[in-house]
Amino acid sequence: MSVAMGPGAREAALRRLSDDEFDVLVVGGGVVGAGVALDAVSRGLSVALVEARDLAAGTSSRSSKLIHGGLRYLEQLDFKLVREALRERGLLVTRLAPHLVRPVPFLFPLRHRVWERGYVGAGVLLYDTLGGARAVPRHRQLSHRRALRAAPGLRSDALVGAIQYYDAQVDDARFTMTVARTAAQYGACVTTRTRVTGFLREGGRVTGAVVRDLENDTEIRVRARQVVNATGVWTDEIQRLAGASHGVTVRASKGVHLVVPRDRIRLDTGLILRTEKSVLFVIPWGPHWIVGTTDTPWNLDKVEPAPTRADIDYILDHVNAVLRTPLTDADIEGVYAGLRPLLAGSGSAQTVKLSREHAVIRPEPGLVIVAGGKYTTYRVMAKDAVDVAVADLGEAVPESVTERVPVLGAAGFEALRNNRRRLAERSGLPVARVDHLLGRYGSCAEELLALVADDPRLGEPIPGAGGYLKAEAVYAASHEGALHLEDVLVRRTRVFMEERDRGLAAAPEVAALVAPVLGWDDDRVRAEIDAYRRGVEADLAAQREPDDAAANAVRIAAAAPAQHVA
Repeated sequence: MSVAMGPGAREAALRRLSDDEFDVLVVGGGVVGAGVALDAVSRGLSVALVEARDLAAGTSSRSSKLIHGGLRYLEQLDFKLVREALRERGLLVTRLAPHLVRPVPFLFPLRHRVWERGYVGAGVLLYDTLGGARAVPRHRQLSHRRALRAAPGLRSDALVGAIQYYDAQVDDARFTMTVARTAAQYGACVTTRTRVTGFLREGGRVTGAVVRDLENDTEIRVRARQVVNATGVWTDEIQRLAGASHGVTVRASKGVHLVVPRDRIRLDTGLILRTEKSVLFVIPWGPHWIVGTTDTPWNLDKVEPAPTRADIDYILDHVNAVLRTPLTDADIEGVYAGLRPLLAGSGSAQTVKLSREHAVIRPEPGLVIVAGGKYTTYRVMAKDAVDVAVADLGEAVPESVTERVPVLGAAGFEALRNNRRRLAERSGLPVARVDHLLGRYGSCAEELLALVADDPRLGEPIPGAGGYLKAEAVYAASHEGALHLEDVLVRRTRVFMEERDRGLAAAPEVAALVAPVLGWDDDRVRAEIDAYRRGVEADLAAQREPDDAAANAVRIAAAAPAQHVA
C-alpha cells in the first residue's frame, strides 16, 4: 500500500514538525523541493518539507509539460547541459517514472531546401547521440509529402520538408506530487498550507524556521540542522526573510499556454516552430493540444501570474501562420500562465555549485539555497543541494541514490499495463478507463480500483469533467494531500485547464465527493465552491485585459476576499 497523505496524516505531520528536530528542512513544494526531500530521506536523513500553498502550486504545475534536453541549447554549443538533461530524460522514461513520463514525437518544419536540412539534421543527430542509451526513438528525415502526411493541418507553403524527433511529456503537477509522496513513503514529513514566516538562529547559524499552519492559524517552530530553500521564483524573498547577506538573484519570466481541442489541429505529431524570440510548441495532451509559450519579464504578483489578451494574441498569431485552418478565440478551452525562475546572478564567493541553469549556495551556516534550473533536471538540482547540505553536517552520509529509486507507481507498472484487460474485466470499467488510471497512477491504480470495488458509484465519470472518475477526486483528498477544491480541480486533475468552463460545472460534485474525507460541512462546501468560482471569473476577466499591470490588478482584486482561489 502507498502512503496516504490524508487529513489524519497531515495532523500527525504537524505534530512531528513541532516535536522533532530534522536533519534537513526543505522550504518549497515544487518539483525541486520535492526532489530534495526524496534525495535526503533516501540517504537516511530525517526530513521535513513545508509548502506555503499546495504541492506544485507555482511553476511546477504551469510548465509546457515536457521532459526534454533543450534542443535550442545545441545552437549555443552547451553540450554538457543537453547531455545532462537527456540523461535525466532517459532515467525518467525507462526507470524512475515510466507511468508518468512517456515519449512524444515532434515535427520540426524546414523552410529552406538545402542548408537547413543539413544544419538542423546534424543538430538532431547529435541530440539523439547525446541521449545515450536509446530511451526514445531516433529522428527521421521527412520529405515535403511525408511531412504533410504526418501534419495535414499545416499549410503546404509553411515547409519544404521536416525532421521528426522525440522528446518526452509529463503531467508536471502530478509528477511533483508523486515525488513528494514518494519522499513521504520513505519517512519524510510533508505538509502543505504551511508558510515560513521567519527563521530560527543560534549565534550566526540558521537552526530552523518559524512556520504558520494556514489551515488552523497556528505557529510552529521547526528545528533543523540544515535548511534548504527551494522556493523557485520566491527565492529572493526567502533569502531576505533569512537575513542572508549573500545569495542568488532570480528573475521571473512569464510563460503562457493555450489549450485547444485535438480535432482543431490536424496533426499526428507534436510540432515545434521557431519564432523571433525562441520556439513555439504544439504538444499533444490527451484529447487536447497545448500551444505555447511566451517569454516575458514579470515583476508583479507571483502567486497568480495572469495571461493577457496580448499573450493570447501572440500565440494565436504565431501558430496560425502555419495552419491551414486558423485557430480563433472560440477554439480556446483553457489558458494558463506560469513563471520560470531564471538564474540572474550569484555571489561568486558563496557559490558552491553553479551551472548555466542552476546554482546551489550556502550564504549562511545552516542555510542552503538552490535556484534556477529546469524541470527536466530537478533530480540533479536536488542531489547538488543535498550534497552541499550534508557537507555541513559533520558526519558521513551516503551518496545520492535517487537515480535508482523509482517514484510511487513505477514498480509493477509494466506488468499491470500488460494485464489491463484483466483489470478491466475485474473492475467492470472499460479498458480505456483502466489505461487512463495506469497512466496517471501506475501500479497505485489498484488502490483506485479498490475504491470502485467498495463503491461502484466511484467508477462513474465526474459530471462536467467526464475525463476523470469520481474515485480520482476521493483519492486526491484521501491519499494525495489535496486540502481544497482548487487543489483537486487545478492540480490533482487538470479539469481547470481542460474544460471550457474551467471546471465550474464539476465543482459541486467534486466538493461533495471530498467533503466526507476532509470533514467539510455544508457551509464549507459552499465556501469552497464560491472561492473556486471567484478565481475562475477573475482568471477569465484578466485574460481580457491588454497588459500585465491591468491583468494583475484584476487577479489581486479577486483574491482579496478569499485566500483559496484557483
